[in-house]
Amino acid sequence: MKNVMPAFKFLEGDMRAPVAHKKIQCHMIFDIKMDFTQGARFVTGGHLTDPPASITYSSVVARDSVGITFMIAALNDLSVLVADVGNTYLNAPCREKIWFTTEKEFGSRVGTKIVLVRALYGLNTSGAAWRWRAHISGNMRELGFEPSEADLDVWMRAATKLNGFKYYEYVLIYVDDILALREHPENVMISLSDIYRLKKDKKTGKAYAPPERYLGANIGQYDLPNSQKAWYMSSNDYVREAVKTVEQKLSEIGKQLVSARNSKISGPTLPGYRPELDVSAELGPENANYYQNLIGVLRWAVELGHIGIHVEVALLSSHLAMPRKGHLDKVFHVFAYLKKYKSSKCIFDASNPSSGDRFKPVEWDEFYPDAKEDIPHNMPAPRGNEVTINCFMDADHAGNQVTRRSHTGILIFLNRAPISWFSKKQNTVESSTFGSEFVAMKTAAEQIMALRYKLSMFGIPIDGPDNVFCNNEAVVTNSSIHLPPQSRRRIFRYAII
Repeated sequence: MKNVMPAFKFLEGDMRAPVAHKKIQCHMIFDIKMDFTQGARFVTGGHLTDPPASITYSSVVARDSVGITFMIAALNDLSVLVADVGNTYLNAPCREKIWFTTEKEFGSRVGTKIVLVRALYGLNTSGAAWRWRAHISGNMRELGFEPSEADLDVWMRAATKLNGFKYYEYVLIYVDDILALREHPENVMISLSDIYRLKKDKKTGKAYAPPERYLGANIGQYDLPNSQKAWYMSSNDYVREAVKTVEQKLSEIGKQLVSARNSKISGPTLPGYRPELDVSAELGPENANYYQNLIGVLRWAVELGHIGIHVEVALLSSHLAMPRKGHLDKVFHVFAYLKKYKSSKCIFDASNPSSGDRFKPVEWDEFYPDAKEDIPHNMPAPRGNEVTINCFMDADHAGNQVTRRSHTGILIFLNRAPISWFSKKQNTVESSTFGSEFVAMKTAAEQIMALRYKLSMFGIPIDGPDNVFCNNEAVVTNSSIHLPPQSRRRIFRYAII
């Protein structure tokens, strides 16, 4: 309560609430964060206020943007620091006219009228007051940063090292978590600490430091075989706490996960199991909700870099509306796999792989003489070292034995750093492996074009065309070599790859 006192204006004695102010209720909430740490916060009853007339959405930095910047840190030899802004919303004024009467949380001041003068958690406009309005954006602009149009929570500023190397420095904002990337990021943190109160680490007493945890993930540096260092993201702590929570739940009903030491589990998939063919009993409301929660936990583990369970989680996510007992058992099997193989690191290796002479140039000028890449007109001038995009894609033809829909899998690297992973069933039913692979190729091409746009708007130079790896020679031929109409069995939509 001490930290939120600046948000309150106490009306002593018989003072009345100002005219046109609406009375609401406030309360304390206790919750478990996404990294399974506990927290308590005093919040307002925003559901009691009138709906705002303007947008109140508060965006956060995208996960792939985080991976890109960690890779760029190694590529351009930059340092990384993180900080946490204390009582974020209190830095902005309250845009709503509201008041409330204090309860037991205020001790001896119970029954006192309070007018909110600063933004507080729970209000409809608090997120907008912090992110979209003049506060953080105005301060970042005063420091010389501009938001990237590809991700408005990535702020960038042109810089030059003492040796003349030109690059961009970045600041990533995830509500109150700030990550700074530059040659000397402490200068940015010092500037921000003059404006905001940055939380100090209880162990070190420092307000900013190299990242050890970010968005619930473990962060650190990995020693590569070539004596270079690269940043990595890991879900180890998150997975360990998730497994612990599941085991506690199972112990209440006299069950347990398969022992990690004696288990023969070699993968997250049960041999021969197909979730769409499961005809076991449907789960009741309580267990169905528990199943949905577990899927959410597993999906966040995938987001944090545990890519090995991505396909299984995607398949089980298709049954959130009507989960069955067999589906829940399969989720427990995935957690048993995580218990045995809990250590996993997603390494953002900046070294550039060589594809040799696999990719031979093909002339399309005869058929598309005016074709060129759609380069954003407002993209910043490229700075720093170049990156190469490498994409691996595949499809499981008619993988769903009920609907015969195929499943697409895509993994995109920047140099050797995994940046984007995708696993989802296709929208159409294809009659052949070629058809399902070509649909996957089209999806991969769309994702690559989106990534190229983001890299361009981040000011990151791209080294030529992208490399796409596919295990179907017919798809490669039909997407890279123009064939006469009589030799094509279907109409294709071509994309620049």
